[in-house]
Amino acid sequence: MSRPDDPSASPTTTNFYEITSTEQFQNLLSADLSRVSLINFWAPWAEPCKQMNEVVTELAKKYPRVLVLQVEAEEQEEISASFEVESVPTVLLLRGHTLLEKIVGADATRLTSTIAKHVSGAPSLSTSLPPPGREESEAQLEERIRQITKKSKVVLFMKGSPDNPRCGFSRKAVGLLTEQKVTFTHFDILEDEAVRQGKFSSSSFCFLSAMGSDDLMTAMNAGLKKINDWPTYPQFIVDGTFVGGLDVVTEMVESGEFQGVFESIA
Repeated sequence: MSRPDDPSASPTTTNFYEITSTEQFQNLLSADLSRVSLINFWAPWAEPCKQMNEVVTELAKKYPRVLVLQVEAEEQEEISASFEVESVPTVLLLRGHTLLEKIVGADATRLTSTIAKHVSGAPSLSTSLPPPGREESEAQLEERIRQITKKSKVVLFMKGSPDNPRCGFSRKAVGLLTEQKVTFTHFDILEDEAVRQGKFSSSSFCFLSAMGSDDLMTAMNAGLKKINDWPTYPQFIVDGTFVGGLDVVTEMVESGEFQGVFESIA
């Protein structure tokens, strides 16, 4: 428990935890492997930790989706040793079990800018939808999709967002790009049925909804899937050009081809 005068005292947020055991630490860290985690190693006798503890407390409030773990380094020696923490304060940023950044010393400015980069480093893309009551033609839909693919150097079409993937493949895609230190934007296909599925009138959608799930998914292989001739998500786009799905890009990493395609933006 935190002492009343302890600068590490937890804020009243649900994303901030004081670690009391290795088991608690592992359970929290493994609960959502797509989530960004901030681990603050501190000691009550170290004056520089006071400033960093205050900064970490404010960051926990500012970024409620970030998991913030407060670790008293000497009390939790096993955890400290596993991350090779040799001095305090030391702050680690992870996504799942992947190390994003290690900050040694009371560098509040670097911590603040780094967490902002990783939490908002994959902004969501959106495009103007047709006015209510006006049906989007197939040509208009294809042009809108092409505009989305050119909004950023690297675009990931996925289910959900980097902070909250809605499928395991999308979670792995985010992890791959993060591990390779690629800055990217994302487009959540679940928020735009036309981009995901293609053009359907309200009457045809009602008819399709009455189908079995297999027939429904077969009928919906339009939109981005049709343009790129690729049946599944996530999809990786570089410089407006379709590169492949998760399996293809994973193989590129393993073969060394990844840097050749992404080197200009990594």
